[in-house]
Amino acid sequence: MLKKHRSATARRLMNELAAQDTPFLFAVNYKGTETIVLPLDELSEQECLYNFEGMGNLDTPLSPSRLAEVKWHVEKPDFEAYSRAFTRVQKAIAAGKTRLVNLTCQVPFFCDLTPRELYMATQAKYRLWIRGTLLCFSPETFLRIEQGEIKSYPMKGTIRADVPEAEAVLLGNEKEAEEHASVVELIKQDLGKVASRLEVRRYRYVDTLQTSNGPILETSSEVVGQLPKDYRAHLGDILFSQLPGGSITGMPKLESIKVIRASEEYNRGFYTGVMGLYADGKLNSAVMIRFIDCSSKQLYYKAGGGITAKSDCLSEYNEVITKCYVPLR
Repeated sequence: MLKKHRSATARRLMNELAAQDTPFLFAVNYKGTETIVLPLDELSEQECLYNFEGMGNLDTPLSPSRLAEVKWHVEKPDFEAYSRAFTRVQKAIAAGKTRLVNLTCQVPFFCDLTPRELYMATQAKYRLWIRGTLLCFSPETFLRIEQGEIKSYPMKGTIRADVPEAEAVLLGNEKEAEEHASVVELIKQDLGKVASRLEVRRYRYVDTLQTSNGPILETSSEVVGQLPKDYRAHLGDILFSQLPGGSITGMPKLESIKVIRASEEYNRGFYTGVMGLYADGKLNSAVMIRFIDCSSKQLYYKAGGGITAKSDCLSEYNEVITKCYVPLR
C-alpha cells in the first residue's frame, strides 16, 4: 500500500517537487490529514492507475466480452439514516449557523470486477485507482494552475437528462440556483486567500455526463485569479489553503464543516478530498466525487449533495441515488 504523508510533510514535498519541475501525482483525503504524493517516475501500475483529461499511465480497456458480463449493484441508502442526518442539517440552517451544507452518505457496492478491472471498464474526465484505497471517476475539476493563473470550477446542480425540458428545469430551479450562487461566492473567498484579480468567467454552464444509469446534466462555473510570480515554490501551500473544497462542505465553510461532523454517521476518508497531477509546469486537479471506497473487503459507493433551507428530504435522497453510477466506456 502506498505511503500516506501528514499534511505538513505533503505540503513541503509538493513545494519541492513543483519548484524542481518534477512531475507528480497526489491524492489528499477530505480532512487533509493524509496525502499520497508520488513522483511519476516512481509510480507502479500495480499500485496506481490514473488518467486526468487524457494524461495518464496504463489505460487498456476491459475486453468487450468481459464488459458484457459485468454485474454490479449499488444498494439504496438507508432512508431513515439519511433523514436523521438531513434533519440535523436543516435544524442548523434554521438556527442560522449555515445556509448551505453538502450532506453525504455511503452505501454498499457490489461488483464482480476487481476495482482495478472496474477502472479499466470506465471513462471519466478524471480517473484514479489506488490499490486497497480508492477508485474515483470524477467529473469535477478542483483547481487548474497554469502560467500564473489559478482556476476553480465548482459543480452544483444535477438532473436526469431524460426529464422533460431537463436543462430549463435545472437552470430554473430556485433551490439549485441559490446553492450554486453560494458555492461560487465561497470559491471566490477561498481563491482570494492566494490570488488577486478574481473574476467569474463563466457562470452556471451545463455539461452532459454519460453514466450507467443514463445521461445526467450538471451545472458548473469558472472562477479565475492571478497568483504571485513565485507560485511554483509554494504549490503545496496554495493547494492546502483551499482545502477542504467549498463545493463539498458548505457556506460558510468552517461552520458547515462542524455541521457535517455532527450530522454524517460515517467517515468520508478520501471521498470529497482532492486528486491531482503536476506536469509540464501545470497543475490539474479534481474533487474526489463519484467515488468507491476500496479500503476494506466490502466496497462502498459514497455520494451526496447540497442542502439549503429550500431542500426537500426525498428529493435530496433521490439525487444521491442518481449520483451512484459507474461511467462505463
